[in-house]
Amino acid sequence: MKTLVVVIHPDIKNSVINKRWVEELQKFPDLYHVHQLHEAYPNLQFDIIAEQKLLEAHDHIVLQFPFYWFNCPFLLKKWIDEVFIRGWAYGSQSDYKLKGKKITLAISLGLNEEEVQPGSTYGYSLEELTRPFELTFQYVKTDYRPLFAYYGMAYNVSDEWVEKSVPLYMAFLERFKGGHDTADAA
Repeated sequence: MKTLVVVIHPDIKNSVINKRWVEELQKFPDLYHVHQLHEAYPNLQFDIIAEQKLLEAHDHIVLQFPFYWFNCPFLLKKWIDEVFIRGWAYGSQSDYKLKGKKITLAISLGLNEEEVQPGSTYGYSLEELTRPFELTFQYVKTDYRPLFAYYGMAYNVSDEWVEKSVPLYMAFLERFKGGHDTADAA
């Protein structure tokens, strides 16, 4: 079964890492369904039923986005708020349409990995900073898996550095689909 990769990037054309990841994913249409929210909804108004059906059709879901201001782009929060509604994502036992689906995050960061560790510059790990996602996905009974992160965009955007991210991301996705522990920080 294909993995659904929901890409949330407000300027994918000028992106460095996320654009390259999308290009790589699109080479494997039998394995990955790439769904770019900004492209699908330029007016920022979701087709809620279509989004829910898309999620229901996939057992493996990746949310791919850049980490801005210690959070996700606003459209991801809006998408979760509007798509993960009571009576579909939670409520009575029959309403948990995402129950058991594997879900994870794939994040690009400007910060270096050592900057987001307890006791470091920003005082928290990336896992701590993304805890609201973990709690949200637990609440709707998904199988939340450890995230993938590629650090250092603010310090290095050479072609070599960008290309180094691709096999790391693809290997992460393979482990994610296989059900193995996917904790990976590049």
